[in-house]
Amino acid sequence: MRLTIIGSSGSFPGPASPASCYLVEAGGFRLLLDLGNGALGALQKYTDIYGIDAVYLSHLHADHCFDLCSYWVARTYPQGGPKPRIPVYGPPGVADRMAEAYGLDPDPGMRETFDFVELAPGEVNIGPITATVDRVNHPVDAFGIRLEHEGSTLAYSGDTATCDELTRLALDTDLFLCEASFHDHHDNPHGVHLTGAEAGTHADRAGARRLVLTHLVPWNDDAITLREARSAYTGPVELARPGAVYRIGVEAEALDAVGS
Repeated sequence: MRLTIIGSSGSFPGPASPASCYLVEAGGFRLLLDLGNGALGALQKYTDIYGIDAVYLSHLHADHCFDLCSYWVARTYPQGGPKPRIPVYGPPGVADRMAEAYGLDPDPGMRETFDFVELAPGEVNIGPITATVDRVNHPVDAFGIRLEHEGSTLAYSGDTATCDELTRLALDTDLFLCEASFHDHHDNPHGVHLTGAEAGTHADRAGARRLVLTHLVPWNDDAITLREARSAYTGPVELARPGAVYRIGVEAEALDAVGS
């Protein structure tokens, strides 16, 4: 598998990054993990947006899903007519939520452009990728996901606070893409997000071979987040940066540039 970071900003787009969006490529199949606000514009720097085969929405907060509205416009009204319908995987109620976000009548809403598939804990095949999803600890219905393809493994937390489900999804993965929104020793809201140290602890418990921290909120000092994660995890750890590319195999390898 190949992972490209499109956007890694948490809660809202930052000055140098859109909100959450990650491109996974495997066996010629292109899957987007989340499509947060600001991500569709940046995505066009890295791939043909009409070559996307499926979209996965971890949950329905704006910074993870709202650019699906723009993508609906792009696929519904391009010159030459609508593009082929593609699947969109998301929490229960995803189709109506996205129709509401764009001010559409829920029937048909966006269903003529997207084939909405509601997530439930368990295994689902997304093209050639075997995905395992489970609910994680967030104020709304939210899912973490584990992707497997030809022996390579990637886990993505979505938004979550500490939970055993996240550790299980990340177990022995080549790369663990994990949110780290909060700093330690702050009076953080309970049951919302992870600190850098908590992300590192989950990676350590899971035996993940590489940790990439994401959902980096604009008001935090990223260097502190990275330092906190390294206090709990001794493997390779870094911050997710737009344009970063990883080749995921037995060892997740960071490539120097897009197109490497």
